[in-house]
Amino acid sequence: MDTAPAARPAPVTLGTAFKYWLKLGFISFGGPAGQISMMHQELVEKRRWISEHRYLHALNYCMLLPGPEATQLAIYISWLMHGVKGAVIAGVLFFLPAFLLLSLLASVYLAWGDVPLVQGIFYGIKPAVVAVVLFAAWRIGSRALKNAALWSMAALAFIGIFFFDIGFPWIVLAAALLGAIGGKFMPDKFKSGGGHGASSKEYGPAIIDDDTPTPAHARFSWRKLAITVVVFVAIWLAAILAISGNQALADLGIFFTKAAFLTIGGAYAVLPYVYQGGVEHFGWLTGPQMMDGLALGETTPGPLIMIVTWVGYLGGVAKEVVANPIAAGFAGAAVATFFTFLPSFLFILAGAPLVEATRGEIRFTAPLTGITAAVVGVVLNLAAFFAWHTFWPQGTAAAPFAGSFEWFPVIVAIGAFVALWKYKADIMKVIGVCALLGLVYSLAV
Repeated sequence: MDTAPAARPAPVTLGTAFKYWLKLGFISFGGPAGQISMMHQELVEKRRWISEHRYLHALNYCMLLPGPEATQLAIYISWLMHGVKGAVIAGVLFFLPAFLLLSLLASVYLAWGDVPLVQGIFYGIKPAVVAVVLFAAWRIGSRALKNAALWSMAALAFIGIFFFDIGFPWIVLAAALLGAIGGKFMPDKFKSGGGHGASSKEYGPAIIDDDTPTPAHARFSWRKLAITVVVFVAIWLAAILAISGNQALADLGIFFTKAAFLTIGGAYAVLPYVYQGGVEHFGWLTGPQMMDGLALGETTPGPLIMIVTWVGYLGGVAKEVVANPIAAGFAGAAVATFFTFLPSFLFILAGAPLVEATRGEIRFTAPLTGITAAVVGVVLNLAAFFAWHTFWPQGTAAAPFAGSFEWFPVIVAIGAFVALWKYKADIMKVIGVCALLGLVYSLAV
């Protein structure tokens, strides 16, 4: 941009970063696409803590990992800026508000079963989520798809997942392979970030800019990698031993450790596994309760995988892990959440130094650029998925347009998208207005 600031921002203290990550934890609606878009808008465009190339490089790595990619991106950026302390602060604050909120909602849900006020708010938030995800697809695509090759990969990814239901891991693998081949034969089209110009020309110099040397704590060494892995294994073993006296809690811990390594592709990729284990095998909750939890997870802040908090809470109550049902619920929720997110910190603290060491090498960055292109198509598919469930709430896979068509959410979604796209409105304000509209409409009809 011609109006990009010329001066580099002053270094950010850990205290200032803490305030931002705390705020993000409370406003991170819209699933991973919305959260990634929020962080880009704040950290790349406005605050200029990190350049776009460095941001996309980190994002590409996080997209390869099992687990919630937006949470891992926050951990990565904060680790790059402030080391292990920064990583822990960003990661915990990213999901802590959602953990508390979902645990509270689970308690209310079990006590009263129906909350019309909350349902009305969610009725307005759902179409806002559709707009946020669609807007995120447009923003990521406009930045990353700089040539026909990358556009074609995005289109193929959308076709593959939308029409043929190809699993996300296979799409990621195919995109990485195509990126590797493209980087060898068409390197100019597969440069990091899609081949666009220097980030400083777009938003101004950043604290962590394209040419900023990797800080000492982020440099790779085999010794550091070995120590990190040993520490995390010790933490996991200590946590399992601490709950081993309670079979239900131990089952939760082991089950969600496995789930954490199967979430390639986000929450929806692991939902069948969680459903099968939580509902059919362990009996922690019923099928309808699982669906209600998913609806709450979609419309509360934090990563979509926070459905595990809901499952853990209801599981703790169902299995009576302690006598008091509220304490039992919080114990189950805490165990499920802890063991789900622990591997995310391992993936970043162990793997990110190697990723930083390969930055700028086309043989490593080209596959990641290919993945970014494919992600645009996948995010667009997610927007279509949300739109379908919002506009045809009674629709099923067998009868996708069953039941009545909801016209009010369509109007809200269109208005929200226009506000985000044309008027550059703040995402949280848009979500707040939509929530209010949903509440008023639900009370009026």
